[in-house]
Amino acid sequence: MNFQRLLLLCCWSQVVKGNLFQEQFGTFSEMFHSLPGQFWNSDCENKEMTDISKQNAKTLEAWSFLIQDGYQEILSWYCSVHECCESGDCRLINNITGLDHDLNKKLHGQHLAKEVVVKAVKGFLATKNPEKALALSFHGWSGTGKNFVAKMIADNLYRDGLRSQCVHFYIAPFHFPHVNMVDVYKTQLQQFIQAAVQQCKQSLFIFDEAEKLHPGLIDAIKPYIDHYDHVDGVDFRKSMFIFLSNIGGNSINRVTLGFWRAGQNREDITMEDLEHQIQRETAISKGGFAHSGLVTENLIDFFIPFLPLEYKHVKLCVRDALQSRGIKYDLDILDEVAKGMVYVPKEEKLFSAQGCKSVAQRVNVFLP
Repeated sequence: MNFQRLLLLCCWSQVVKGNLFQEQFGTFSEMFHSLPGQFWNSDCENKEMTDISKQNAKTLEAWSFLIQDGYQEILSWYCSVHECCESGDCRLINNITGLDHDLNKKLHGQHLAKEVVVKAVKGFLATKNPEKALALSFHGWSGTGKNFVAKMIADNLYRDGLRSQCVHFYIAPFHFPHVNMVDVYKTQLQQFIQAAVQQCKQSLFIFDEAEKLHPGLIDAIKPYIDHYDHVDGVDFRKSMFIFLSNIGGNSINRVTLGFWRAGQNREDITMEDLEHQIQRETAISKGGFAHSGLVTENLIDFFIPFLPLEYKHVKLCVRDALQSRGIKYDLDILDEVAKGMVYVPKEEKLFSAQGCKSVAQRVNVFLP
């Protein structure tokens, strides 16, 4: 690699303020992060300049004495540092083995979610030309692991996890708070999703508290999840959508409690026991998600149940919280924290009403 070229490029970009180079590329370090975006369609071992935008054309021409001869070396260096290009996109790692490991090690009491998520994501990524975008809907009480699993998916499929430019996270009441602005939100969301998928075909969109989305917003998303080759010239079939919702929690809890009362193991609960009940509860519930085309036209691929957590699962969450902070612990502190949670129903006191949601904060109270 010609380090004189790099040094000259770096110095010039820092010294000349407000010039054309900085206007187009930003700082020298930012340029390295923007370069792969110019060449996603090529293999890193054989980079060729393709489809440079008109906006950058003058910049690249002006700097051709530095870049035209050196961009292949720069990109080769970038890829050697970031271990990219097996997928043709340096932002993707698609580590299914890692996802399976994380779910088995870190997610407690959710045998159905572990199994279905890995199989669904693995099968989708292995399909060269999927018929439609992958749409998963996570259902269950708060604190049972829905957000946790969504984060694991992002961490194991994308190099930068939730911070990846391919991953987009929305919280319904936060990002779309005003009902009278639904038309504005709809236009903005459609424009953003289209731009995101153009930039990264395997984009991941996560919608938390999906039951609070306005019907108009969800129906604005529908065309991108439906069975279309392209929408406005953009192919969305390699993208993924995950919806997180509390809807169905009552049905899930009722079935789980029924198994316990019958002396059956919760691990004996199957998707057949729950998925149709979640769909029925979703269909009669209030809110935009229930009455959207995603549900009524069966565009959700899997309704994935998250079971209520028991005392033993809460103890495991306490253990994980302590281990993540490098704190030595004994069994007494696990019991102390777990006993401080509220359990329901009143008679059995079997399920943690908050799941594991406040465990990390409660641990602080019991530390010396």
